[in-house]
Amino acid sequence: MTTETDDLRLAADFAPAGEADWRKLVDGVLKGAAFEKLVGKTYDGLKIQPIYPRARNAAPVAGRAPAAPWQIMQRVDHPDPAKANAQALLDLENGATGLTLVFAGSNAAHGFGLTANADVVARALDGVHLDAAIAIELQLGETSLSAAAQLADYVKQRGFKPEVCNIRFGLDPIGDAASRGASSHDASTLGGNSGSLVKQLHGAGFKGPFFAADGRVVHDAGGSEAQELAFVLASAVAYLRALEAEGIPLDTARDLISARLAADTDQFLTLAKFRSLRRLWARIEDACGLAPKPFFISGETAWRMLTRRDPYVNMLRATIAAFAAGLGGANAVTVLPHTAALGLPDAFARRVARNTQLVLLEESNLARVADPAAGAGGIEALTTALCTAAWALFQEIEKAGGVVAALQAGLIQSKVAAVRQARAANIAKRRDVLTGASEFPNLGEAEVAVEPVAPVAPPPSGKAAFTFAALAPIRLAEGFERLRDRSDALLKSKGQRPSVFLANLGTAADFTARATFARSFFEAGGIAAIDGQVAADPAALAAAYRASGAAIACLCSSDKVYAEAAVPAAKALQAAGARHIYLAGRGGEQEAALREAGIGSFVFAGGDALTTLEDAYTHLE
Repeated sequence: MTTETDDLRLAADFAPAGEADWRKLVDGVLKGAAFEKLVGKTYDGLKIQPIYPRARNAAPVAGRAPAAPWQIMQRVDHPDPAKANAQALLDLENGATGLTLVFAGSNAAHGFGLTANADVVARALDGVHLDAAIAIELQLGETSLSAAAQLADYVKQRGFKPEVCNIRFGLDPIGDAASRGASSHDASTLGGNSGSLVKQLHGAGFKGPFFAADGRVVHDAGGSEAQELAFVLASAVAYLRALEAEGIPLDTARDLISARLAADTDQFLTLAKFRSLRRLWARIEDACGLAPKPFFISGETAWRMLTRRDPYVNMLRATIAAFAAGLGGANAVTVLPHTAALGLPDAFARRVARNTQLVLLEESNLARVADPAAGAGGIEALTTALCTAAWALFQEIEKAGGVVAALQAGLIQSKVAAVRQARAANIAKRRDVLTGASEFPNLGEAEVAVEPVAPVAPPPSGKAAFTFAALAPIRLAEGFERLRDRSDALLKSKGQRPSVFLANLGTAADFTARATFARSFFEAGGIAAIDGQVAADPAALAAAYRASGAAIACLCSSDKVYAEAAVPAAKALQAAGARHIYLAGRGGEQEAALREAGIGSFVFAGGDALTTLEDAYTHLE
C-alpha cells in the first residue's frame, strides 16, 4: 500500500502552483520594488526569506524522550527562606515539577535571591521530597558557590540517596565572571577551579549535571542568537577541559555539563536556536570521538524583553517564548513572572507563570510530538544558518585562546556591544516594537502589586584577580520607561502630566490616521495627547490651543491639507505661545516653508522617536 505523503492531493480541486506562480503574484504587488524588500535579516545578518519549500530528507533533532514533557521550573528567589519555602511548596502542589533556587549575587538574581547558608538551604527545601523526581536547579554566583556543597550536605542529612535526586548544581564561574566583569580566581583556572568540586559531588553519587554553560549572559546583555550559542559552546568546552584535567573521561564528563538559553518573543529564532545548540553540541562530541547523545538544555524566558510598563503584555511574551523553547526541545523551562522587572513577584504573578506552562503542556499537548519543526523549510534553513554563524564565532573564540582569554581581550564584549547598539537604534526608531512601552502605551494603567521586598545590591566578592568589561544585563524598554518615569514625576509634583495639543486640520478622514499615530508617539514618552477641536480658521485653532494648557503642539492631517493649511496654522500656534511645534509626517518639498512658519520637528514612522521625545522634555519641564 502506498503511504507516500507526496501523493496526497489535499488541494486537488485547485490547479498546481509553484514558486514561479507565487513570484508572479508577488511582483504584481511589489509594483517594481525589489524582491529583497520582503527578505528579513536577523541581528547576525542571516537572511529570512518570505517563503520556503519543504526541507527534504530532514531528520528530527534528538532532544527530550519521545512524548516526554519538559520540566516546569519555578524560581525560588525570596530572600526570606520561610516565605521561599511556602512559595516552593505551593508551586509543587499546583503543577510545577521543578524548582530553580536563585541565590543572591547570581547573574539572574536581579537584586533578590537566597543567601548561601546551610540553614537557609534547609529551610527553603523543608518538606520538598528530593527523591520524588522533583527537579532542582541552582543558579549560583561567585559569592554563593558554597550552596552547592550545602545542598549536598542537606541531601545526606535528610537520608536521600544522591543518585535518585534530580539536581542540576549550576556551577558557572565563566558566566558569572562575564556578567560581573571580574573574578577572584586566576584566569588560567577559571572553570577549572570548580572541577574538583564536581569530582567530589559526582564521587558522592550525584548524577548532575554540575556545570551550566549559560547563554543568558550574552542574551541579557543584548547579544544575538549566534553570539549566545557560541558563548555556550565555548564555556561548555572549557568545562569539558576542566573535567578532563580532573581525570574524568570525556564520555562521562559530557553528562556532567548542561546548558541554559534565553527564550524570547522571536518565536522562530528561539525555536531554531534551541535546535541549533543540539546540532552544535553533537559536532563537539564528534570532535571528541564520542557518539552524540542529547544535551540537557534549560530555557528561561528572557529578562531583556520584560517591560515595567503595561506588564500584563509580558504574559503574552512569556507564552510565545515558552512555546518556542518547548517546541525547540528544551528539557526544562522557567517562565519569569510578568512583574519580575517591577520587583519580587507575588502569588498571582507566580501562578500565571506556572499556569502558562501547564496550559501549553496539559491543554495544548505541545510535548506530544518530537521536534515538530523537523522538515519545515524556514526553520530548517534558520537552524542551519545559525549553526554556521555560531560555529564560526566559536572557532574565533577558540583561536583567541578560549572563552576566558576572549573575554579578557574584549572580543566577545565588542561583538555583543555592536549588536546591542544596532538593537537600541531599532527600538528608538520603533522598528522593533515593544507593545505597551514604545507602541500602544497606556498612561492610565493601574499600579501592579509585587512583594514588599526591596532589591539589594549583590554581596561583595573577594578581591578581583582580574577584570574586564562586563556583559551587564539590560532591558530593551528602559529608554522609554525613563521618559514615563519623568512624566510620573511631573504628575506627582505639578498635579498633571506634560501634554501635547493635537492640532487636527481638515475633516476626520484627513487627520485621524496621523492623529492616532501622534497620540501613540507622544504617549510612549509619557506626554499626554489632547485632541484639539477642529477649528475653522487659525485664530480659532490658537484659541483652542491656549485653552488646552499644553506647552507644545503637533499638527495632524493629510499632505493635501498641509499644503494649504499647515503654514498659517503653525504661525497661529507660535503666536499663541507654543514652545515647540511638531508636524505628524515628513516635511517634503514644503519643509523649508514649514520650518520658517515655526515647525521645529517632524514625527513620522521610522524616525528616532526616543531622541525626539527626550528633546520634547526640554520644552516641557
